[in-house]
Amino acid sequence: MQMDPRTILPPYRIKVVEPIPFLSAEERQRALAEAGYNPFNLRADQITIDLLSDSGTGATSAAQEAAAALGDESYAGARSWFRFRDEVVDLTGYPHILPVHQGRAGERILFTSLLKPGQICISNTHFDTTHANVELAGAEPRDLPCPEAADLDSVEPFKGNIDLDALERTLTGPEGHRVGLVLMTITNNGLGAQPVSMANLEAVRELCRRHHVPFFLDAARFAENAWLVSQRESAYSDWTPRQIATRAFQLADGCLVSLKKDGLSAIGGFIGLRDDDLHAVCEANLIASEGFSTYGGLAGHDLERLAQGIREVVDPAYLRARAASTARLARLINDAGVATVQPAGIHGLYLNAARLLPHLSPRDFPGHSLGCQLYLDGGIRCAEVGSLYLGTVDDQHQLVTPAPFELVRLAIPRRVYTDTHLEYVAAVLADIAKDPERVRGYRIVSAPRLLRPFKVILEPVTATEGAAATDA
Repeated sequence: MQMDPRTILPPYRIKVVEPIPFLSAEERQRALAEAGYNPFNLRADQITIDLLSDSGTGATSAAQEAAAALGDESYAGARSWFRFRDEVVDLTGYPHILPVHQGRAGERILFTSLLKPGQICISNTHFDTTHANVELAGAEPRDLPCPEAADLDSVEPFKGNIDLDALERTLTGPEGHRVGLVLMTITNNGLGAQPVSMANLEAVRELCRRHHVPFFLDAARFAENAWLVSQRESAYSDWTPRQIATRAFQLADGCLVSLKKDGLSAIGGFIGLRDDDLHAVCEANLIASEGFSTYGGLAGHDLERLAQGIREVVDPAYLRARAASTARLARLINDAGVATVQPAGIHGLYLNAARLLPHLSPRDFPGHSLGCQLYLDGGIRCAEVGSLYLGTVDDQHQLVTPAPFELVRLAIPRRVYTDTHLEYVAAVLADIAKDPERVRGYRIVSAPRLLRPFKVILEPVTATEGAAATDA
């Protein structure tokens, strides 16, 4: 089905460009081997299309760069801080705003200030750094995704929701007293870029109020969630994305936001709070580790870019074009015979590697294998979201418990790639789909205890080893 070009037309034109490298197949093979078969270890100048992350990888606007030129670098009380604070307060309604250099800094500050050792942090899905920071605070991260999320092919509109029945059972059960925080991620990055409905957020708020549990948002993609709500939740069809985002913030007691996503900037984030006492504790933690509370590890020019970016990201024309571009890529990939998590989100597409590569078992890490093949064949870098990321391994790095799904995330930077670039990605995938059995599995050589995907070293499994494992 042809898409109306008026719905996909980006509401901007390109003024500055950057060359991208094109390595030979031999050069890519050598580069990946030298990187320990871990895409995180590849150099940027070895990548043709970089879909590893949408965090801090977007393009800034002329207005953002103009604002940055006015950056006030005063240590305390800079003009840039007040502009940033006023924009965030207007968007969120929170009386207390603490700037941080990125989202995981906010996670560490909030969790160590709010959570006590032995408590439980419940989420629709914790992402990797969030999970790690909860554990580092001595608490237990626990995911309660909605049942609909288990069906990757379902077109249910809000598969990012939390399981409300499971949440209520936990809060009313014998472990209820241990729950120190409910954290809702919007959109749900760990479950295929799926949005969370406003109805689900409202129900979570009521449960948390009834049981006196703090309710926070992890709102790195607040604008994209708001756009999908406007398109899929009839009660909000006449609301603007900014109005929906503000309403979502109003439902919670506070928030963590990495502005490297929907802040349209390379760096930055904030913690938003209502509670005066919690703000005082977090502020002291911030000053001790990030910087004074009017800059939080950010330069004045960063604060200026962020203040402008927060305004630009809720523009309906921008969000419409970005969503349409991702949906178009999903159709091209699906037409090539590669399944993706349905329905398409905005910031990324999730490939069903297990379905494409049935000859690989979870212990071969099929998601990682597909990601490596995308680089070997086309210089495309992406990230696995499967057993390498979510599975448990023993001391010999053997997979013990596989992940529920074997996925590959194609994270799409904001305002960076044209549809022609994305057509190239679909074409490389189509070639892999024509002969998927040539894709080899991988095994772990070494890995850290926490945040394994970032620093893991792997090696490919030989064809003979793979056949032997299949026969066994």
